[in-house]
Amino acid sequence: MLTFGPEEIFETIRMVEMQGLDIRAVTLSVNLLDCADGDMATLTEKITAKILRMGGRLVSVCEGIERRYGIPIVNKRMAVTPISLVAAATGASDYTPVALAMDRAAKEIGVDFIGGFAALVHGGMTPSDEVLIDSIPHALAQTEYVMSFVNVATTKAGINMDAVARMGAIIKETAALTATRQSAGCGRLAVFANIPEDVPFMPGGHHGIGQRDAVINIGISGPGVVLDTIRALGGAKFSELAEAIKRTVFKIARMGELVGSEVAAELSVAFGSVDLSLAPTTDVGDSVAHIIEEMGIESAGAPGSTAALALLNDAVKKGGAMATSRPGGFSGAFIPVSEDEGMIQAVIRGSLSIEKLEAMTSVCAVGLDMIVVPGDTPQETISAIIADTAAIGVVNNKTNGVRIIPAVGKKVGDRVEFAGHKGLLGYAVVMPVSAFGAREFIKRGGRIPPPLRSLGN
Repeated sequence: MLTFGPEEIFETIRMVEMQGLDIRAVTLSVNLLDCADGDMATLTEKITAKILRMGGRLVSVCEGIERRYGIPIVNKRMAVTPISLVAAATGASDYTPVALAMDRAAKEIGVDFIGGFAALVHGGMTPSDEVLIDSIPHALAQTEYVMSFVNVATTKAGINMDAVARMGAIIKETAALTATRQSAGCGRLAVFANIPEDVPFMPGGHHGIGQRDAVINIGISGPGVVLDTIRALGGAKFSELAEAIKRTVFKIARMGELVGSEVAAELSVAFGSVDLSLAPTTDVGDSVAHIIEEMGIESAGAPGSTAALALLNDAVKKGGAMATSRPGGFSGAFIPVSEDEGMIQAVIRGSLSIEKLEAMTSVCAVGLDMIVVPGDTPQETISAIIADTAAIGVVNNKTNGVRIIPAVGKKVGDRVEFAGHKGLLGYAVVMPVSAFGAREFIKRGGRIPPPLRSLGN
């Protein structure tokens, strides 16, 4: 059991009240393999029943812990086994009914999102994987709470370029089917390389096949706390900045460890991992971009931004790892454009481009996140952006992903607002993409082989 001294308690209270500290996500991850059935109707009944049985108390338990400790828990979520595995035995040609069942159950228990409408295809696609992928556009168009992802690459397997090409088309179709909602369906869809099994954040949240039957995974936050720490140091040297960030994140992660253990105990499930990430929002002072700028970068995206982000990401990992024996998930700084007010302003100022963001993904947690591009962007260009980002992840043995929204009818400079879910997806300004295409490159298909470092054994 964690113990906290009076000074640490008062400091945590100050961080919550003055610096916007919170637990960004508590995610209950649940195995659905025991729900598998050859009949689609029976399968959806089993899935609904297990989600309701396992997750029925999640929100009330989290709210009770919020009151007990005075620590806000922003998002309560569920994640399930990738549906391409769970639904395979049905032989169905469409998995949208499963997404609808997940959506209804999520709404009933009161969670913000439910993840796991997903497929892992880095080594190739099974018939069930293909059905899942083809179901994504209609599933996301007909649901509100369901999150989806496809993992197309790993350092061990290389990059499945057939899946990369397919996902460009799927993203475009999803955008078209949700055009009346600013193509927001794409905001609930990501394409990954090296997805971890214990992610509490969405859209990558799912129940990994190596996990127990049910686990609690925690996502911490605290960009505002880190920002104030750096601001207080003035012109300190980089080594002093790194040390201060480590000490700050240690305290944040301790809070995550406490909340995770309490939630898991009250739900009688295992405590999985603490994701040591800085997840920004559009709230004032809750921005990773502002942290970069406080280090001395005139505007996020300017020269030096990648180095600043590398320092931040490294210090976050080191500080958090000292505070918990359960580090996991993405564990790093997030740079989602539409969910970070500082990033949005950097795009408006012209200092931040997709190409610079791509470079920054080499040193941060999750890749190109919540990027809005013109609605007429070719699907091959989207696939090529996915391939570039996956290559960075594969070669560097890190998680990397793309969540990109080709907003139908929108052009460069237009503002796009994403409604619902407490404003979690934020708003964005449409960013330009290269005028030069990659159609012939994407048409090649096949697999980009894994790098030499895949022979690590």
